[in-house]
Order: sequence, then structure tokens, then C-alpha cells
Amino acid sequence: MGTQRDAMVRGELYKDSDPDLIAERKACQRILDEFNATGADEDDRRRDLLTGLLGGFGESSWIMPRFQCDYGSLIRIGSNSFLNYDAILLDCAPITIGDDVSIGPRVQLLTALHPMDDHEARRQRWESAAPISIGDNVWLGGGVIVCPGVTIGENSV
Repeated sequence: MGTQRDAMVRGELYKDSDPDLIAERKACQRILDEFNATGADEDDRRRDLLTGLLGGFGESSWIMPRFQCDYGSLIRIGSNSFLNYDAILLDCAPITIGDDVSIGPRVQLLTALHPMDDHEARRQRWESAAPISIGDNVWLGGGVIVCPGVTIGENSV
């Protein structure tokens, strides 16, 4: 059967209230608390924290604080990409960001899905997730919301 995390990553229904998932989100939040509290002159510390948290963090890429995500490990960012202030990446499924991507302030990449027709499943906090993929050389302006399962092709604005 596998774990709730396995089901989550496969895009199947899972319980977000699973103790292992809660522990993983809390561990991520502790790292983000430290990252978001860094000073303007702590570039090396910021990079170290993100490199340890994310599933992949390309050379010359950068994320500005405040940054929020659920797990971190399901996020892969290519090289020379930039995420501006207040990015929210709900990585219940993989989020892939290509090379040379610019993401404006307060952009949200949201992979979580909730049962639409099964009210009891929603009440019991079952959910699923679908991946987001952003190709190379993409620009997402400030405030953009990318929904679960979306692929944005290269050179898109």
C-alpha cells in the first residue's frame, strides 16, 4: 500500500493530517523560519538553507524572503532563475521550474487538490495533488496563481 507521502507524490488521495507528513512540514517550516529571518547581507546562509531544503536549486538561482512551501523536497529550480518576495509553493506534488525563469512577487504555485464531489472525503481532509512544470525562459508577473496540473511552456510570459 505505501505511505501517505507515497500516495501524495503519485497524485492519489492521501490524508494531509498524517503524522509523518505533519512532521515533514514542520521540519520544512523550521528551515523557512530561519531563511526568512536572515539579514540582507547573509547571501551565503540563504543559499545554504535553500540548497539543503529544496530537491534541486540551480547555480545562480535566487529566492527572496518571505518564501513559503510545504515540503521543499519536491521543488526543483533550474539555473539562473529568480523568485521574488512572498512566493508560495505548495509542493504536495513535484514543482519543476526551468532555467532562466523570473517569478514576480506574491506568485503562488499550488499543487494541492481537494475532492470536489465527495463531500465526506473533503470533510475528512483527504486531498490529492498534481504537478506543476514551468519551462525555461518563462516570466510570471506579480500575483500570478498557477493551479494544480498546469504546464507552462518555455519562453512564455
